[in-house]
Amino acid sequence: MLDGFSNASHIPELRRRLFFTAMMLAVYRIGVAVPTPGIDGQALASFFDAASGTMFGWVNLFSGGALERFSVFALGIMPYITVAIIIDLLKVASPYIDELYKEGEAGRRKITQYTRYSTVALSILQGSMIAVGLEKIQAPGGGSVVYSPGASFIAMTVITVTAGAMFVMWLGEQITERGIGNGISLVIMAGIVARLPSALTTTAQFLREGEMSVFTFIFILAVAVGVTGLIVYLETAQRRIPIQYARRVVGRRVYGGQSSHLPLKINTSGVIPPIFASSILVFPATVAQFLPALKDYSSYLMPGGFTYDLIYIVLIFFFCYFYTAVTFNPVDVADNLKKYGGFIPGIRPGRYTAEYIDRVLSRITLGGAVYVSAVCILPTILIARFNVPFYFGGTALLIVVGVALDTVAQIETHLLTRNYEGFMRRGRVKSRKGA
Repeated sequence: MLDGFSNASHIPELRRRLFFTAMMLAVYRIGVAVPTPGIDGQALASFFDAASGTMFGWVNLFSGGALERFSVFALGIMPYITVAIIIDLLKVASPYIDELYKEGEAGRRKITQYTRYSTVALSILQGSMIAVGLEKIQAPGGGSVVYSPGASFIAMTVITVTAGAMFVMWLGEQITERGIGNGISLVIMAGIVARLPSALTTTAQFLREGEMSVFTFIFILAVAVGVTGLIVYLETAQRRIPIQYARRVVGRRVYGGQSSHLPLKINTSGVIPPIFASSILVFPATVAQFLPALKDYSSYLMPGGFTYDLIYIVLIFFFCYFYTAVTFNPVDVADNLKKYGGFIPGIRPGRYTAEYIDRVLSRITLGGAVYVSAVCILPTILIARFNVPFYFGGTALLIVVGVALDTVAQIETHLLTRNYEGFMRRGRVKSRKGA
């Protein structure tokens, strides 16, 4: 791996891309520290300390602490991610969107344009709701978090956070185009990883003060390393269905007669299921922040409880199958194989091939759902059992490891195309779809 990093510095283009990516992420982290005017930062921080188990705490995690400070990047990349997922899901309900996906580059440009406009609209809506909500929020000490409530504060806040969200979206697109890796995913990863130093500092303080034993720390560290290794293994794992192409004679040339395979990922849906499940479960706790009468009921859906974990697992299973069905169509795959003369040995082309692929995909999706559920629930159990002082969330870990694998795979591709030794000597890191 050290040779891989050394070889990366020998390629001017790759070196420029890595430097550009680092600079754009640095700009993002600087923007996170720039506060929005008119907010009492200390009062808002106190509110977020009390709201760590709600949607506010969840969004704050993925924004890298920007929402907690209510910086100009308070919305972060979440509006763009939300719109992109919704448009992706609309492929099933809207024939027009489905046709755009099939049109190639022209269709992708239109989808990108729709995504950007929708992100602006969603950012304005979210900014308005947050601005109105901030005026009503009372810090634990009883003070207001807004210095001068009113229409001017709402207008200024909406303009500021909307511009910040669009700038973050632009940063992500620039990283994808001129840098290395998926820019949107790297922005999310940067926000999560940025909280690691403070978490490690808190852990060291707990060790010094005796609130956490050395044995517990070693055990938690070993579990974290083991889970990370499991994620790396399963995120790169594939079920390969053999494909045989029949020979075709076109003029004087013979085509086909080759063997290939159809790779099916164990976790086809990626991190979408835990993100959707978390957003649904934290909604009651968020509503309870404004309706105290619901606090008794929302306590059953707080992280760490049996009811929360059970519903969380059920939702993960549901979204694993649902999102896999949306993004992967066995009928289209079977039709394409038949069109180009491909077939699965022992399976008749057409409907029977689609049924076989669907049956295999359903089985491996079950394994993927079990794996995602275990990764997401295990940290919750450890936090409740050992009172871990730093955030060790399964969703965050899935995102960080997945984005790291994708980035390393792209660097590996740049190295191999120029005949340099990559990071992996005995194997290659397989590329994966964006987080």
